[in-house]
Amino acid sequence: MSVAGLKKQFYKASQLVSEKVGGAEGTKLDDDFKEMEKKVDVTSKAVAEVLVRTIEYLQPNPASRAKLTMLNTVSKIRGQVKNPGYPQSEGLLGECMVRHGKELGGESNFGDALLDAGESMKRLAEVKDSLDIEVKQNFIDPLQNLCDKDLKEIQHHLKKLEGRRLDFDYKKKRQGKIPDEELRQALEKFEESKEVAETSMHNLLETDIEQVSQLSALVDAQLDYHRQAVQILEELADKLKRRVREASSRPRREFKPRPREPFDLGELEQPNGGFPSAPTPKITASSSFRSADKPARTPSRSMPPLDQPSCKALYDFEPENDGELGFREGDLITLTNQIDENWYEGMLHGQSGFFPLSYVQVLVPLPQ
Repeated sequence: MSVAGLKKQFYKASQLVSEKVGGAEGTKLDDDFKEMEKKVDVTSKAVAEVLVRTIEYLQPNPASRAKLTMLNTVSKIRGQVKNPGYPQSEGLLGECMVRHGKELGGESNFGDALLDAGESMKRLAEVKDSLDIEVKQNFIDPLQNLCDKDLKEIQHHLKKLEGRRLDFDYKKKRQGKIPDEELRQALEKFEESKEVAETSMHNLLETDIEQVSQLSALVDAQLDYHRQAVQILEELADKLKRRVREASSRPRREFKPRPREPFDLGELEQPNGGFPSAPTPKITASSSFRSADKPARTPSRSMPPLDQPSCKALYDFEPENDGELGFREGDLITLTNQIDENWYEGMLHGQSGFFPLSYVQVLVPLPQ
């Protein structure tokens, strides 16, 4: 930067500080200029946000937008001219329906209906692609060009105007210390920048018919999309209703189970299907009590009426210790004494001995 350029930057910085900190007043711009500047600022913000919201409208899923942005960047790096389109949710749904419809096959009413719906969804995706292309060409691109060119150029002119105003005000405040020619040149540059900025803002505001036309193109594209979408969905609805009527009028097939084939298990060595059962434990006497586990019961013999304390053997009992009384299932045993809560003393066939209570059924209890 030249010495003159450095001096000018110093002048502008000094004037800005004096205005912000010292409260000095700079040259005031007329109300018409300020009104135009305000309208341009509002227009700039409106265009920027509408662009963002339009892209969100075309592709609501933020993850898909991020993925598309990445793919577009990669395409530009690779030199690919054609950018990939938006992944349409209708197309993804249609592919899912078609895939499962084919898996179910032509014999399934639901499978055929899925194929119809899937093909219609894929057609909707194609129509949505057309909407995206139409909106991008006739609405998004023109607005983006407005942001990148016209509005950016206006901001450049306004920034340049502000710099020249600060330079002029600094020199005007030091009139007499600065040559008159330099002050005159600063004023001319300021007025020149003001005229250029005014003209560019005026042209933008007066040609807003272009933005109205672009907005009309957006609505036309939406109308065309919705007309085609309604036609596709109405055709699909008619197909599905026809399938419902055909399925309802078709006689229902009765399901007859196939006859069961005989299944020969053969002779089982074990009664529980092959798993060996534990052998019946042998009960031995002890000084206190025996286990209450019971072996398998076998059919009992008939029992005559009794009029004395007695019990009937439920299981075979083999004595293993001295003093125990052995018996067979169905034997009638005369009770003579209760040793404890688990053992009785009784007589059978003239023999007396002890036996476990769990092996017998008391018919006539011992007197208390």
